[in-house]
Amino acid sequence: MDKARQLRLAKDAMDRDWADPDLDLDAIAAHAGYSRYHFLRAFKETYGETPGQYLTHRRIERAEEYLRVADLSVTEICHLVGFSSLGTFSARFKARTGLTPTEYRAKHVGRGAALIPGCYAMLWAGGFPSATSKKRPGPRPAYGEEQTPTDDRSAEP
Repeated sequence: MDKARQLRLAKDAMDRDWADPDLDLDAIAAHAGYSRYHFLRAFKETYGETPGQYLTHRRIERAEEYLRVADLSVTEICHLVGFSSLGTFSARFKARTGLTPTEYRAKHVGRGAALIPGCYAMLWAGGFPSATSKKRPGPRPAYGEEQTPTDDRSAEP
């Protein structure tokens, strides 16, 4: 596989999984089949920015869209687009747009249709993964209910 195609696969992964807070340099480099440091150099040489910068730009673009159209708090949008820290999100947003998220919303909202209710925006975006969703086991039998495997053939007389 050629270098350009490998880098496109990694860039496609970032375009597809931009909201995943666990998407890091190692995971992206693995999509391209590179070591992290070789991938970092090759990506910057090809696209003019590091993978981290590119991913941050993608996340900020999505945040701009949510700020314009969805009735969600800045904190909800921060987490929805893949940032784990509100401070980092706000600083990166301001560096990219020149405005804080709140200033951006005030400047761009109110020029047309009403904001989409937050519950619909969250449903459309897949919502927030809960901290317990991966740790909680499935339902267990209630006290006194024994789970025994049943085999219809063994119940025949």
